[in-house]
Amino acid sequence: MLELFWLLLPVAALSGWIIGRRGRPAGDRSGPGDGLRGDYFQGLNYLLNEQPDKAIEVFTRMVEVDSDTVETHMALGNLFRRRGEVDRAIRIHQNLIARPSLNREQRTLALLELGEDYLRAGLLDRAENLFQEVVETGNYMPQALTHLLDIYQQEKEWENAIHVAARLEQQSDRTMGPRIAQFYCEQVEAAWRQGEINHARNLIKRALTADPDCVRASILQGDIERSVGNYKQALKCYQRVRDQDRDYLPEVLVGLHECYTQLGRADGFRQFLEGVQREYAGASVVLALAERIRQEDGEDAAARYLVAQLRARPSVRGLNRLIELNLGRSGQADGEDLEVLRELFHSLLRDRPGYACRSCGFQARTMHWHCPSCRSWATIKPIHGVQGE
Repeated sequence: MLELFWLLLPVAALSGWIIGRRGRPAGDRSGPGDGLRGDYFQGLNYLLNEQPDKAIEVFTRMVEVDSDTVETHMALGNLFRRRGEVDRAIRIHQNLIARPSLNREQRTLALLELGEDYLRAGLLDRAENLFQEVVETGNYMPQALTHLLDIYQQEKEWENAIHVAARLEQQSDRTMGPRIAQFYCEQVEAAWRQGEINHARNLIKRALTADPDCVRASILQGDIERSVGNYKQALKCYQRVRDQDRDYLPEVLVGLHECYTQLGRADGFRQFLEGVQREYAGASVVLALAERIRQEDGEDAAARYLVAQLRARPSVRGLNRLIELNLGRSGQADGEDLEVLRELFHSLLRDRPGYACRSCGFQARTMHWHCPSCRSWATIKPIHGVQGE
């Protein structure tokens, strides 16, 4: 109710301003303006008495009586859209566009508002046509381009999205490079699925040109090169993630391990892990290094390493691995106790989300490059903390 009160205030204020401009001349004690003044004060009275439905009815009647009040039409249409009454908003804005007396700017604004009505109603094709018409006028271009970009993302029309994002960057102060890189990455995945490796490679180059720090492009490039046996090039791509955004290191550890192994440089993987563990606070690097120590130096050495790491940076995943290492080295009684603990930790790890959006807090068990909740790009990352990464 309070939100609706604040939404209706601009309509009431605008109606009062229009009526004030059209007030009768001094000395004239009667005239058509009296009816409008009465309606205005009646609507305002309803508004102040928290009767918004009656207030809307009065202001709507005023619009119908005074057909020249373009600003009031706009405000009332916006109000209906915000309330979810999209059909009423569409009718108001359609009636506005049909007026031959509108100047160019007023008509463009009405087109933009009607496009937003259609967008809210899910009529994307109609909304797209109107926003394109607005862009052609040269007025309200940032708003129209922003809505077009939203439509193309929903419809997964990535080539159109890239074109519109580039125009939006020219028309506003917004930096669109990182988002454009994500659109190219969407095209990369489609090309790769269809077996178009060379086309996918070219798209990756465009993505990294748009945003040299695009982690997704580096990971995709590494995955593609690894899939065709080009392990040396894949290794370079995966290593690049360390400098772009080390929060994504867990996503490339498996690929890194395979590349080092295939190149006969298993010791290089351990050196890489030892280098990044000092700058990365997550558990994945620690667990990967513990596994290398186990394979090369034995379980006792791996357990000692984990104990030292857990004292500095406790984690459920690290403690679970330590329990697993100790299971084979314990007596029967101790082993039974450790088995119970391991099952408990497995249950904790199985039910927890591994990723969270740094923008809205959305949590997921798998990696998403486009947040399903707030629709931000590249904001979902592995969760850090005792129960996280």
